[in-house]
Amino acid sequence: MLSITDTVPSESCAGFSRREFIRIGGAGMGSLTLPSLLSARGQPGFVKDRSVVLLFLQGGPSHIEFFDPKMSAPPEIRSITGEIQTKTPSITFGSTFPRLSAMTDKFTVVRSYQSKNSGHTYQDVVSARNPFRATMSSIYSRIAGTNHPASGIPSNVILKPEAIQPELKLGSNFETNALPGLTSPGSLGRNYTAFDPAGGSELKDNLDLKVSASRFTDRRSLLDRLDHIRRYVDTTGLLDGASKFQQQAFDVISQGVADAFDLEQEPSTILKLYDTTRHFKMGDMNRYGDLRRTSNLLGHQMLLARRLVERGCGFVTVSDCGWDHHANGNSPKNMTAFPAMSRQVDHAVAAFINDIYDRGLQDKVLLIVTGEMGRTPRLNRNGGRDHWGNLTTLLLSGAGINAGQIVGQSDRQAGEPLGTAYNPKHLLGTVLRTFFDVGQLRLQSQFPADLIRLVEETPLIDPVVT
Repeated sequence: MLSITDTVPSESCAGFSRREFIRIGGAGMGSLTLPSLLSARGQPGFVKDRSVVLLFLQGGPSHIEFFDPKMSAPPEIRSITGEIQTKTPSITFGSTFPRLSAMTDKFTVVRSYQSKNSGHTYQDVVSARNPFRATMSSIYSRIAGTNHPASGIPSNVILKPEAIQPELKLGSNFETNALPGLTSPGSLGRNYTAFDPAGGSELKDNLDLKVSASRFTDRRSLLDRLDHIRRYVDTTGLLDGASKFQQQAFDVISQGVADAFDLEQEPSTILKLYDTTRHFKMGDMNRYGDLRRTSNLLGHQMLLARRLVERGCGFVTVSDCGWDHHANGNSPKNMTAFPAMSRQVDHAVAAFINDIYDRGLQDKVLLIVTGEMGRTPRLNRNGGRDHWGNLTTLLLSGAGINAGQIVGQSDRQAGEPLGTAYNPKHLLGTVLRTFFDVGQLRLQSQFPADLIRLVEETPLIDPVVT
């Protein structure tokens, strides 16, 4: 552990109190036992050099308007947004996905995926109700470690819109209450919950970098404070007597980690590429109860996700809210919010996939786009769609999967899978096999046998696994 203690008067220390200190270690920036951190070359052999970005569309996006428009079905069933021809012959998507339609060779859509969930219980979907009740991101951090051994980057991060705009004040609704379930560690323990750079009750425990916990309430204050710390260390020579590895470790934490969360480090061209703010005004959406947490910042959330996985973060969960389109007053009639929101997804996901390919990361980063459920095949009397767990949106890209295909199909009404159906257990198994070498993992004695068995025996979405 590295401890840097302030023993000088407070007025000389850019805001430090007399006995404030930086402590790096524990479950936080973590697992920083010196000098081992900087001498580490990477993850252990049973952890593959891969990352997952899960874009979770909270509320339940309509699989029909997304990637299975069913335009030959009766009007009360077919996509209300129409369809668009994709790059793949005879395959169409909903018309609000022009960018993704032009690049179907870079991802796979599973049309026979079902969440088997008709409520807003995120944890059930992302844990597949495994014996630990732990979400896939927490399982990853339990096995891989809470932080990357070389960069110090947290291994499990959740990105809400507030991570992009710390001053943002979104309203609360059912999605707010359900959010903890998206990254719940279950019985694995709270050390393996996700780091939230937007702040919250778990921030202090996940980022154990204490100059007064109250000052680290959001990403902006984190970056500002680390900058103060760096300047103070530079001017006082506080680390002059420290070892090489101690000095390097301080640099990793105070500079490398901070830079990873700082979008201002990106060129203006990249920021523009990912910018989705023009698709709608948040105020127009937020006046509806079920859309109170809807934002137009998804593009930059995805950009931040890319920055984190580039620097060693293993699992990034991106939260995008507002997909509960009943058209019942809590959302507008006839799903009139859907086109703008789905165009934002189209823009952000396409930008991310193209960027990953441009950077040569397509074999190292797995992108998942899904939600907790799909939507009823038939429109309700207000022109909305209600909860439906028998078919659910699922897109997969990267990490060596077999791209450029449509896996499975739905029945004529887009209500049930035809043939082989896949569910959250298959998705969990695919993710775990993306991360871990089963043969090597079997040799490890530091993990519970039930955890290793979960990685080994959970089924896969076979057609996408190479």
